[in-house]
Amino acid sequence: MMNMDKLQYYFLPIFLLFRVLCAAGHAATAVNVSTIPFTKGFSPLFGEGNIIPSEDDRSVKLNLNQYTGSGFKSSDLYNHGYFSAKIKLPPDYTAGIVVAFYTTNGDIFRKTHDELDFEFLGNIRGKAWRFQTNMYGNGSTHRGREERYYLWFDPSKEFHSYSILWTTKNIIFYIDDVPIREIVRNDAMGADFPSKPMGLYATIWDASDWATSGGKYRANYEYAPFVAEFTDLVLHGCPSDPLEEVVGPDCSKMDDQLTSADFARITPKQKLAMKKFRSKSMYYSYCYDMLRYPVPPPECVIDPMERQLFKETGRLKFDIEKRHHRRSRKRGQVMGARNHGNQENV
Repeated sequence: MMNMDKLQYYFLPIFLLFRVLCAAGHAATAVNVSTIPFTKGFSPLFGEGNIIPSEDDRSVKLNLNQYTGSGFKSSDLYNHGYFSAKIKLPPDYTAGIVVAFYTTNGDIFRKTHDELDFEFLGNIRGKAWRFQTNMYGNGSTHRGREERYYLWFDPSKEFHSYSILWTTKNIIFYIDDVPIREIVRNDAMGADFPSKPMGLYATIWDASDWATSGGKYRANYEYAPFVAEFTDLVLHGCPSDPLEEVVGPDCSKMDDQLTSADFARITPKQKLAMKKFRSKSMYYSYCYDMLRYPVPPPECVIDPMERQLFKETGRLKFDIEKRHHRRSRKRGQVMGARNHGNQENV
């Protein structure tokens, strides 16, 4: 049996990380925004027959079958805002299936659109879920800002919060109130920083050609229908006419409120939690992709030590998923020793 000193050695880092994440979440739970009933704030985007609101109108299911996916969009566009939902992703084998939660104005500004994305990239049973965040400014897909990560939990087991904050000064992506990415606006970005009113969208669709391991694993409709659930929907911003060239006084006031809100500033504890998440779970960053960006985009903050971990393609030099698997096996072995020889992995 392993002695207590060795058990402490293995479990202390995990315990400390848990404390950091909890502290960060506690610091951000002061977000004082109201949820909105589905039919009050949203309308169908496509696949209307596969959109199923709950009886109390507080949640909605998006289905994908072999005939069509589905999606919804906010009824209004917003001049900046805080957008959030609790989401539960489809269970079991979901390779090739993309669930997206994002803001965009692509329906109106087709060649100069802005966009902020959460995209969940399907899952092979037994593997960690992968997802990406992205930012587009002024319509150029060649200037996308993708980052890809592994989730530290199974998003199909229960609901988790996913939030996008977009102000005049910064953009923050949150998961369960833990900030995972911040983009700070600077003058050099120009129109690459989203500046036109956007709506909130959610979709589920078949992206077998690219979603899971670059298209290696495709959708299998023996597991259909694939169902993504959304609840506690938040649209906190100033509804705007996208064609107005001058921002009205009400929206200017809301912009100031958003910029000064607690959730628009990352505390030191949250910053530590974000750094730990990114160091343990991010496996691609456009800032280190020298093939696409020989000169890193102006918002990138390059860490010379961190840069050494990435190939010129922007991907890590080692397989982060195998590292997660080794850690999981090691924790399982420790638990086995603690439980008198039970060798089942946790």
